[in-house]
Formats: sequence, C-alpha cells, structure tokens
Amino acid sequence: MPKFIDAHPMQPFTAAELNKIQSAPPDEFGVTHHDILFSEKDNKIYCVLDAPNIEAIHKHHAKAGIKCDWVQEVKSTRG
Repeated sequence: MPKFIDAHPMQPFTAAELNKIQSAPPDEFGVTHHDILFSEKDNKIYCVLDAPNIEAIHKHHAKAGIKCDWVQEVKSTRG
C-alpha cells in the first residue's frame, strides 16, 4: 500500500482525539494512519498515512472538514 505524508492545521483536533484516530481501522477510502505527529504550539499536524492513492487522502481529510497544506507520496526505510 502506498504511503503518504501530509500537513494541515491541528485545530479542531485535540491530542486526545489524535490518539484515538491513530488506532482507527481503515476508513471507506482505504486510509489508515501509520503515524500522527503534531505540535499544539504551532497548530500543525503531520500525518503519515497508508492509502491506495492521493485522491483517497484528500477525501479522507475532506470528510473531517480539513484541507491539507500539502500531500506527498513517500517511501519508508521500514518497508
């Protein structure tokens, strides 16, 4: 499954909500969270996601009412 990283504002999410989202099963777009990195101070989230394609990433965030600043397909040294 391809891996992506994106960035977007943290609000309206809280750290507690992000912890719940981290372990959520795949959504209807096939997106799962590999890791979520965030800075409350800077109001920024960086998501590392497994998804079938970039369109699924955008649909996943649109459903949550979030628009990504950017999305990039990446590879991992972990395989």
